[in-house]
Amino acid sequence: MNDQTITSATQIGHYIGGAVALPPGETSQPVTDPATGAVTGQVSLATRATVDQAVAAAQAAFPAWSNMPPIRRARLMNAFLALVRENKDKLAEAITREHGKVFTDAQGEVERGIDIIEFACGIPQLLKGDYTDQVSTGIDNWTLRQPLGVVAGITPFNFPVMVPMWMFPVAIAAGNTFILKPSPTDPSASLIYADLMKQAGFPDGVFNVVQGDKVAVDALLEHPDVKAVSFVGSTPIANYIYETGARHGKRVQALGGAKNHMLVMPDADMDKAADALIGAGFGSAGERCMAISVAMLVGDAADRLIPALKARAESLLVKNGMELDAEMGPIVTAAARERIAGYIDKGVQEGADLVVDGRGYSVAGHEDGFWLGPTLFDNVTADMTIYREEIFGPVLSCVRAATFADGLKLINEHEFGNGVSLFTRDGNVAREFGRQVQVGMVGINVPIPVPMAWHGFGGWKRSLFGDMHAYGEEGVRFYTKQKSIMQRWPESISEGAEFTMPVSK
Repeated sequence: MNDQTITSATQIGHYIGGAVALPPGETSQPVTDPATGAVTGQVSLATRATVDQAVAAAQAAFPAWSNMPPIRRARLMNAFLALVRENKDKLAEAITREHGKVFTDAQGEVERGIDIIEFACGIPQLLKGDYTDQVSTGIDNWTLRQPLGVVAGITPFNFPVMVPMWMFPVAIAAGNTFILKPSPTDPSASLIYADLMKQAGFPDGVFNVVQGDKVAVDALLEHPDVKAVSFVGSTPIANYIYETGARHGKRVQALGGAKNHMLVMPDADMDKAADALIGAGFGSAGERCMAISVAMLVGDAADRLIPALKARAESLLVKNGMELDAEMGPIVTAAARERIAGYIDKGVQEGADLVVDGRGYSVAGHEDGFWLGPTLFDNVTADMTIYREEIFGPVLSCVRAATFADGLKLINEHEFGNGVSLFTRDGNVAREFGRQVQVGMVGINVPIPVPMAWHGFGGWKRSLFGDMHAYGEEGVRFYTKQKSIMQRWPESISEGAEFTMPVSK
């Protein structure tokens, strides 16, 4: 089997036990190219029976896989790493054709996924435990980390390669078997890297893909053999995943929504701040959980920055993402475009100043695509809907704050705490911002502070449900359980029954 066989078929199926599966009787939904509006395939939507089949395949593969020495698992992961590198552009093209982000951005997404695979190749070191000799007379104590079993990942449309790779390379390298439930909006990439796992030599059943909707999600959350669930998506769904999974006795890591601010001080380099806001606000059409959607402009920064933002937004090249000079592509679906346009309507109704209007945008030759231009608001206030809610589109809201303290207070009062950025030349302001801001990921003159593979990703407040962040050493802890072993041999055991707790003596 090869990836051409998988992706050339009109019907996009599941990947279970090392083979593509298209069970009879399943419903499907269309997959579209957002730049043209054309339907490019139909993705199957799993029934509970299909999910049961995937869990059974993963469960069957677990005993042998978990008993394989970590160094051998790492070697297979290294082979997978080489194949992903070789197929980087193929994966990027699949992203662009189904998601719409520009091809160069899609290449960057794959690169960030590669970072996690590289990290997972170090699993023999990451799984090392602690040892204490002679913890008490004649007794030694050590800890080790063991895999959980069958684990699952439920991932969003906006990063169909990178976000799954936050999960499955670490989980699998640690000895678990994995079921991925990707977004049905852009499912083809999942089958490409499923095939690459097969080519790399991973045993059948170690990595599985179940396409689907809420039926598949609920089946995974409720299945007794699924031991842990990772999720990335909106806050309402993250909350649901967390509560439902916990109720069924699972370990859950659910990353939710965001309303990321960039606070710009009057002493900042305004050209660099403007470039950062345009890239972080409108890159990937704002469909990123780390997109900057609020510019918190302190003092006279607003009057100096708004004209530059207006000029840059109006000159942005919005076109088919497969054209290499494109700076922003289409919105992922027609429904998403209408939802975002509704937020723009709401912003106007509630009194924000619409500086650049992206509604009614069209691209010649692609009139049926899901287009929406960059949109810029000024004089947005904290009580407005466009400030409070996650829009997940190319809409940048500018809020004016009199002082640094006022801006910081607004950021800390927001219900989301995913990412935040500060642009300044003042080292003391930067230090205090980093210490005081109530947000999980912080950038100082860095507009999108996504941590590297060995640091881990996660927000605060209603941006994260669960105790552990994604990937990095946090990911290793999430996908393993600690066991403590105390050992003593007969020669050191005293005569007679012992009725007290062991103590150091």
